[in-house]
Amino acid sequence: MGSEMVMVDEFPFPSQITTTKPLSLLGHGITDMEIHFLQIKFTAIGVYLDPEIVGHLKKWKGKPGNVLAEDDDFFDAVASAPVEKFFRIVVIKEIKGSQYGGLLEGAVRDRLAAEDKYEEEEEAALEKVVEFFQSKYCKSKSVITFHFPATSNTAEITFSTEGKEDSKMVVDNGNVVHMIKKWYLGGTRGVSETTITSLANTLSEKLSK
Repeated sequence: MGSEMVMVDEFPFPSQITTTKPLSLLGHGITDMEIHFLQIKFTAIGVYLDPEIVGHLKKWKGKPGNVLAEDDDFFDAVASAPVEKFFRIVVIKEIKGSQYGGLLEGAVRDRLAAEDKYEEEEEAALEKVVEFFQSKYCKSKSVITFHFPATSNTAEITFSTEGKEDSKMVVDNGNVVHMIKKWYLGGTRGVSETTITSLANTLSEKLSK
């Protein structure tokens, strides 16, 4: 784990994590909703990417962050770039695992259906993800991670909460894996606008060097 910490909302995120190689925290933010004029925060998000991703985004060199944040083609390229990615999600407001799994399932299914890629294999793979979260209770400070290796179309999902052993599962349907990436890296359709803005600004800065 990198020694420096970045505070996302009130939660510390390492500025770097090492999976098979060091990955940098290039974007962070929260998911939230306004209910009766009150801001309810649900999760804090950290997006870790292999710094080599910049080499796959040269086409957008010189574009400012506010332009990149609105450019879904740019975020398609970020999601599709053949580099290692790691998402760290910290629960702020406790939620049933079934609710989180349902949100993920709905977002992924809608994206797949829009591209005519929602077949029986995808449905079965998504059901496994829903089942994985079904028995979990995401109390505050629980951590959900998604690890996407550079070389395979898989995702390893880990859930850790105080007082219990970590649970893990692997998603091996490439279409489902890609749309999980797009849930968090979806540009204007991403689940967290603050994370997209943060990523766009960091990548714009790195591309200008």
